[in-house]
Parts: sequence; C-alpha cells; structure tokens
Amino acid sequence: MNTNAIILTAGTLTGSNAKTAHGLIRSSGRYTIIGVIDDKTAGRDAGEVLDKITRDIPIYASLGDFQRRSDKRAQYAVVGVAFAGGKLPAPILDQIRDAIQAGISIVSGAHDFLSDMPDIRQLAAENGVTLLDIRKPRPKDQLKFWSGAIMEVTAPVIAVMGTDCALGKRTTAVMITGAMKEKGVRAEMIFTGQTGWLQGHRYGFVLDSTYNDFISGELEHAVVSCWKETDADVIFIEGQSALCNPSGPCGSELLLSAQCKGVILQHAPGRIYYKGKESTGNKISLARELELIRLYGSRVLAITLNTAKLTAEEARGYQERLENEFGLPVILPLEDGMHRLSEIVREYVATFKNIPFKSTPS
Repeated sequence: MNTNAIILTAGTLTGSNAKTAHGLIRSSGRYTIIGVIDDKTAGRDAGEVLDKITRDIPIYASLGDFQRRSDKRAQYAVVGVAFAGGKLPAPILDQIRDAIQAGISIVSGAHDFLSDMPDIRQLAAENGVTLLDIRKPRPKDQLKFWSGAIMEVTAPVIAVMGTDCALGKRTTAVMITGAMKEKGVRAEMIFTGQTGWLQGHRYGFVLDSTYNDFISGELEHAVVSCWKETDADVIFIEGQSALCNPSGPCGSELLLSAQCKGVILQHAPGRIYYKGKESTGNKISLARELELIRLYGSRVLAITLNTAKLTAEEARGYQERLENEFGLPVILPLEDGMHRLSEIVREYVATFKNIPFKSTPS
C-alpha cells in the first residue's frame, strides 16, 4: 500500500504494550509513517524516543495538533498498542473516534474488533472511512491443514524464539534477515503477528487469530510458499510467546510443523516473572527453554538479549555470565548490531548445505 499513516498510542509510546508502534517506527513497507499521536512524548522524534535514532517521525499531542502542524495528510491511523486480552482502552478508543471524524481510516490489530462496535461502525459509515480489523479470523475454507510439504524444503529454517512475550523477537528477526541480505544471502522472514503484517512482510499469517487446527498448516504453507517463490538460502520465522509461558505457550509449532532445526533465542535478563503475570510467581527460566528446544531436536545457535531496564554495565555482565554458563554466543542486537549473529547464521547455513564457509570482516 505504502500510503501515509499515523500511529495512535494515547500516552503509552514508551511502554512495552506499544510494541506495534515500535515496530512500525523502525520499519514499514506497507505504510509511510508520518506521525505518532502520543500526548506524553509530544514534540519529540519517535525514533529518538524509541532508541535514540532520529527517523523524522514527529510526535503530536493530539490529532488536532497533527492536523494543524503537519503539511502531510494521513489516509490511515494504525492502532499502535496491544494490551493483555487484546482489549482497547478508553483513551485509544477516543483517538480512534477523533481519527474517524477527521476522515481517516483505521487499522487495528486488537481482539476487540472495531467493526463489531455499533457506535464505531456507524461513525465510520457517516464519515466514509474503512475499519480494518486485521486480527479477524479468515474463513476456514481459506485455511490450510498441515500436509508434510515442509519436508521438501531444502533451505534451513531458523526460528527466532523467546523466553517471554514482548521482548523483541520480531525486531531481532527483521534485523537478522536484513543483515543476511546485506551479505548477499537470500534471506526471507515469515511473520506470525499483526505487526509483521503491518510492516508489509510478504509471507506469513497472524497466528493468534487463526483457528488452532490450522496453525500448523498455515505455518507450513507460509514457509513452503516462501521457499518455492524466492529460492531463499535461509528462512527466519518470527516466534510468539515462549514454550514455557503458561498464559500462552507457543513455539513447538515452529520446531515441529515448520521443521526449524536452528533457533535464535531472545531473553530479557531483567525480567524474573512472565510479563503481566508477576502475581502468579511463575519464573522465567532460560535453562528450561534451552533444554526443551534441545529435546525437540533443534539447536540454539545464539542467545540474543533484550537489555531493557539494565545499565550498560549490567547488560555486559549478563552477556559474559550467560556465555560462560551455557557455552553459547550471547549477543546484544540493539547495542552491537548483527555482524556477529549474521556470521553465526552464515556458518550454520554453510554447514546445513555442506558447503565451505568463509567469514567476512565486520
């Protein structure tokens, strides 16, 4: 589509619930992001707020502020937040109503479907705009069952999994895919969440809006289609949740149905309990995730760290400690970039295809 869009975050841009906004600020092939509506960080550049990289995406206090100050027009407003249970809080709904009244179509990845809300639906009709609920399940006759076609794929398939929700699996998957392409490797990424679709990735599906019986088949279909149509040297799959997260265990489908024999495992050492479930006392265990992946017959190539809430010194301390404890490379993607990880993946691909490997300088 590549049309102009603004992102609605209603004061939550700096929180982890705004991960959809964060992904779109970093990259989007589907929309040109021209602004963020967030009263708590208004007046700044969204990239600088996110990761101190200027991206020429201004933040506005309100939709009216955007309309007064911007010389660009938005065709779409993207809901940039995802809360537990997929609910849309009142401040976001207020921003959505403002955008509709301004003649801007809405794109939402929430489980609360805007097109099922009578007042929102009526407002959209009165203003001639579209409501696009991208998490609405597709009709069953459009979905695929697992067939075994994945066994024909000769390219290595690598899962970017994690030890919890909302800790950067998609960001790492996007970064490593881009880094491999820069090194001349035909790399592709399979998205499995709403933000991947919003970013414009070509292959994938929204896992948590798919009927359970069809998840394995849709995953297989995405990988097989990607491999056949691109002749990819390596395919990365964006992971969801974690194998051991009791509120939404996920990952075995990638290891079994998609035959991911390689894994990049994302971990946030600053977290003790699963996000949003601290009161349950269920602790995150990196060792347990690593062992389960091994038992599924797959190999962890590297651990990548989300260093949120850590000082630089703490992050490097965890990096050294985890490398010594588990004997695996530990990488800080946002701090150090992708060279080391891309070399690890290049060597894995060469070994998988039984061809000589030669490292490249950083």
